[in-house]
Amino acid sequence: MTIGVLGGGQLGRMLAMAGQTLDQRFVFLDPSPDATARHVGNLSVGAYDDEEHLSELARKSDVVTYEFENVPVTSARFLNELVHVYPPPRALEVSQDRVVEKEFFARLGIPTPAFAAVSTRAELEAAVARLGLPAVLKTRRFGYDGKGQCVLHTNDDASHAWDAIGSVALILEAFSPFEREMSILSVRGTTGETRFWPLVENEHRGGILRRSLPQSNAWTPKLQALAEAHAARVLEELDYVGVLAIELFVKNGEILVNEMAPRVHNSGHWTIEGSETSQFENHVRALLGLPLGSTRMIDHVGMLNVIGRMPLHADVLAVDGAHLHVYGKEAARGRKIGHVTVRAKTREDLAQKLETLVPIVDESLAARD
Repeated sequence: MTIGVLGGGQLGRMLAMAGQTLDQRFVFLDPSPDATARHVGNLSVGAYDDEEHLSELARKSDVVTYEFENVPVTSARFLNELVHVYPPPRALEVSQDRVVEKEFFARLGIPTPAFAAVSTRAELEAAVARLGLPAVLKTRRFGYDGKGQCVLHTNDDASHAWDAIGSVALILEAFSPFEREMSILSVRGTTGETRFWPLVENEHRGGILRRSLPQSNAWTPKLQALAEAHAARVLEELDYVGVLAIELFVKNGEILVNEMAPRVHNSGHWTIEGSETSQFENHVRALLGLPLGSTRMIDHVGMLNVIGRMPLHADVLAVDGAHLHVYGKEAARGRKIGHVTVRAKTREDLAQKLETLVPIVDESLAARD
């Protein structure tokens, strides 16, 4: 079969690499002729809202998915009239607007930080008075990796933030003094079969994910069960097919849901070497209606993002159990250009290997952060 993908970045690239082991072909639509997925499939260069290119993608594909959540919902719906699109366009619609997303979670009884929609300076002042400070002001749409958001500590901060990003619709969220940032990755097939990977603890710097540790020392059976219950409600409500990531704040053994990503996710890259079935292979299995694979973690595993500049391959691979993934993208400040996963038999051994790898991977960041 041929799987069509809206987007030709590293997530699409890794989907194709996983799907090729199942003898699947891939075709990508991306506006950039340099899209990294061109190395592993047929790349069609065109705008995501160009109906001629969308029709061509549908003609070439048996099923279509997307590798990031900012493709136009109208394009997903257009394609869905011609070929099955998974995850369903409604999931894309919910995830693209932070207010709609928070209201969706609230209807399902899923706890989130308090929030308020903001479209004028007066509404921002009223929201600050109601939610208090500190708070986080974000664009309702298109923000990622820390872009399009400001942390407010004072009323002056609110005024400056409005001047900086107030030209678009916004959301103010109460600041959550969390202990951990975590994510739950799940996958649901066309028959409703559902599986969950272990909760992942994530560390961000400058709004960008730097490292992920599945089933870290913060993991508990209670947290896993809570996160799975929240994810299961979302999957069922959306009649979801494919991999879903939900980002969480954790404090005192309780969970607040931050946001969801209806796609394979950066915090699930560890699954390539660290799980019996990777997020990428299970996403492909789900699209094709195949039985889902086991999500059991193998040994202890961690993931480090490579951001800005690629370290020397030999330095990374000299660490026993380390696997380097290079995305084929040009180096640039703040750009994710690869990742490293590392496995170990014990938690202590994993910690030692990560301690060795972190300065190797982060060396190019020292002058940039």
